[in-house]
Amino acid sequence: MFTVLTCVTEQHDLSLVGLAGLICFLASHCAVVLLDRATSSDGAARWLWIGTAGAAGGFGIWATHFVAMLAYDPGVVVGYHAGLTLVSLLVAIVATTGAIVAKIAYTRWTANILAGMLFGAGIGSMHFSGMLAIEFPGDISWDRGFVTASVALGIVFSVAAFRFAGRGDRSLLGRLAPTLLLTSGVVALHFTAMAAVTVTPGIASLDPATLISPTIMVVTIAAVTFSLLAAGFAAAIFAVRSEAKAAKAERNFKLLIQGVTDYAIYMLDPDGKVSNWNAGAERAKGYRADEIVGRDFSLFYSEEDRMKGLPQGALETARTQGKFEAQGWRYRKDGSSFWAHVVIDAIYDETGALIGFATITKDNSKQKADADRIEEVTRNLDVALQNMGQGICLFNGDERLVLCNKRYLEIFRFPEGSVRPGMAYREIVDIGYAANTEDAVEAAALAEAHYLRNMALIRSGSGSAVHKYASGNSIQQHVNMLANGGWVVTFEDITDRLKSEEQVAFLAKHDALTGLPNRLQFGESVSEEMMIADRVKGYVAVIGIDLDKFKEVNDQHGHATGDKVLVELARRLEEARQEGEFIARFGGDEFAATKRFDELSGLHDFIARLEGALTGTVAIDGFEIKTGASLGVAIYPSDAAGVDGLLANADLAMYRAKQSLLQRVCFYEAAMDENARRRRALANDLWASIDRNELHLHYQVQKSVRTGEITGYEVLLRWRHHARGNIPPMDFIGLAEECGAILPIGEWVLRETCREAASWNNSHKIAVNLSPIQLGHADMAAVIAGILSKTGLNPRRLEIEITESSIIVDKEKALRTMRAIKALGVSIAIDDFGTGYSSLETLRSFPFDKIKLDKSFMAEVETSPQSKAIVRAILALGRSLEVPVLAEGVETQAQLDTLCEEQCDEAQGYLLGRPQAMGEPVVEKAA
Repeated sequence: MFTVLTCVTEQHDLSLVGLAGLICFLASHCAVVLLDRATSSDGAARWLWIGTAGAAGGFGIWATHFVAMLAYDPGVVVGYHAGLTLVSLLVAIVATTGAIVAKIAYTRWTANILAGMLFGAGIGSMHFSGMLAIEFPGDISWDRGFVTASVALGIVFSVAAFRFAGRGDRSLLGRLAPTLLLTSGVVALHFTAMAAVTVTPGIASLDPATLISPTIMVVTIAAVTFSLLAAGFAAAIFAVRSEAKAAKAERNFKLLIQGVTDYAIYMLDPDGKVSNWNAGAERAKGYRADEIVGRDFSLFYSEEDRMKGLPQGALETARTQGKFEAQGWRYRKDGSSFWAHVVIDAIYDETGALIGFATITKDNSKQKADADRIEEVTRNLDVALQNMGQGICLFNGDERLVLCNKRYLEIFRFPEGSVRPGMAYREIVDIGYAANTEDAVEAAALAEAHYLRNMALIRSGSGSAVHKYASGNSIQQHVNMLANGGWVVTFEDITDRLKSEEQVAFLAKHDALTGLPNRLQFGESVSEEMMIADRVKGYVAVIGIDLDKFKEVNDQHGHATGDKVLVELARRLEEARQEGEFIARFGGDEFAATKRFDELSGLHDFIARLEGALTGTVAIDGFEIKTGASLGVAIYPSDAAGVDGLLANADLAMYRAKQSLLQRVCFYEAAMDENARRRRALANDLWASIDRNELHLHYQVQKSVRTGEITGYEVLLRWRHHARGNIPPMDFIGLAEECGAILPIGEWVLRETCREAASWNNSHKIAVNLSPIQLGHADMAAVIAGILSKTGLNPRRLEIEITESSIIVDKEKALRTMRAIKALGVSIAIDDFGTGYSSLETLRSFPFDKIKLDKSFMAEVETSPQSKAIVRAILALGRSLEVPVLAEGVETQAQLDTLCEEQCDEAQGYLLGRPQAMGEPVVEKAA
């Protein structure tokens, strides 16, 4: 080491040594930088960088050697052999190039050791071949130890330098480490090898004039070296910057492409195989890059599309036309489909050769769905527009038609094809009137007037108008103005609606059947007449009218015939009516009339005319139907102060007339109102009679006519009112039916009867009357079944008595209920037989278990041969039908003897036993 330092300090020009060191550092750094370029490149570019690195590095190392040699002063004049000098340069270049190739070609330690050995050995060869190129008078001897040490140092430092080269270290020391190690290796090899030299001067000497000046050589070599290294560095810098820009651009492009998730962007090779894949493609189609790259893009199509060759057709279009663009269904990895907008561009290289296709796919499923919905809505709107009940038109600001529907053309009866979008409104009006008016001059005049009038209405902002035409049609027009000066107008044919409204308005105050005023209009008329009467000190009569036996007309001839009778009577009333008189129908067979009068004679004349119109014969469908009516009259202001009071009091008077055998017209009396109030109060008490325990049962015995044995009892209801005492059944039974209380009362009678009879120690029958209201109740059979089940009474002991009037109200329903009751085992008797008009038909319709002969026949059987004949006939009828007959109202022994002679089965009456409570001795003993 001391020898080397002595050689450097005493035998070398230190300024040139410094220059050599600088050249060595720059050459080494250039070689390392170019090695990095070569490592990061491939193909021809790599070999270009290898050659550049070898040439620049080798020349720089060689220049280091010769500048250092020129700095050496052996004490003699020296020269250099040109051939050997060039050989040493070549060796330096080859050694540097070989080391770089080894570093790139091999990996890890193999590359580092091989590259270091090639470089160290090559630099040593370059050094010693360069020493051989020195020409001087004398001899050179070598110290083998220093020679070996120099080569070893060069290899060690070179291996270390290549170990750190190409690591991509970002720190300054990391980047300079390979350069410093290479520089140290070259310097150590050179000066150690120079320490091994011993120069022995000879006798001959060189002519300095023939030699190149060392100064010139230094300057030349340094200039060339710096130029070459500068070029290498410049090339490297430019390459680095270019690659950095390219890398940045590529990175930005990749970030852009990979970052796009709304579009599937991918490349296809010329055969249609996927070559790359972005995140948007993965998101849209479900394939990862490793799953799809290398596969044919046709798998995005349906099997049907593949059979049609659509994928190949798309590529062919892109190839021949440069671009393919279309929309259609595409399929994901999971088999689901989406509506895609696809663009395929053909990509060509600089020579014009096809290198593949760039494909961009956008999932437009939402847009497709929106478009489909819009299309459907539009289609539906078109359908609705063409099928709506109103005509509709849209005009723009220039008064030209934009659209209209079919109904508009139908309403105004335009000839087919005569109205088209774009036509002026005035032109359309002319066409409409010309098509529907025979006279052309008149049509033109009407069109002109209509246009001016309607445009004034439209421009004034009037929303609605009704046009009535000569044809009788009424058209309602409704206009909405638009911001652009146009308008939307709808047309509706309201001819039928106006007629209906007129009809509704008429029916609101008139009776639909007869056309007479109804209760509402009648009340208004009475109010007006009362006000006039107050001013003129007159009177107003309100007459309530109820047709006699009209229910029988409906029952015998049907409701259609009844309606015809009502229409005919209404016509007669209208004919009998004079000015100032008012007649109305309230419904059913109820009519009313009113008249303002000053003298009673005028009122009596009006009443007489009403009676004349209502009494007589009406011929309907071949029948002659006798008619009559009961009239009740109330007078303002003596009988009531208001319309409702007058009507109520007229009704009370009318009901009194109806109950009278002689009077058909009754005037209101105050006592009638009192009776009505008492009746209403009695009805209210009747509802509470069960809860107050005011009802109780009496039993009237029924006996066999032949043996005198008891066969059963008829149950009779009694009411002991808490304030009025005992109230006769004839006073409250009918009232109970009117107010509806008969249902709970009748159920109570059945329940109490069955409960008591079940406690007797005999099997006598119990007969219970069923009112028409009860028989019409849909659940009557179920009610009886429930009572029998709860009380435990044998159904065969219960007998239900029904009058003929209960059946004829609704015969079908009554017979269904009776059959259901009889199915329980309960017997059914027809009560008051012989008083109705259809007794034989009733017996034929239903197999009764007993016939009860009405007591009216027994009252006259002793004195009237006709009554006795009827009794005999009914008893004979019962025997022929095998139905037992029970005679009611037997009060004398003679009556009982007659029944015995005529072979009557059973009898009841005061002679056999009066109705009594079960607790009384006679009944108790019998029970």
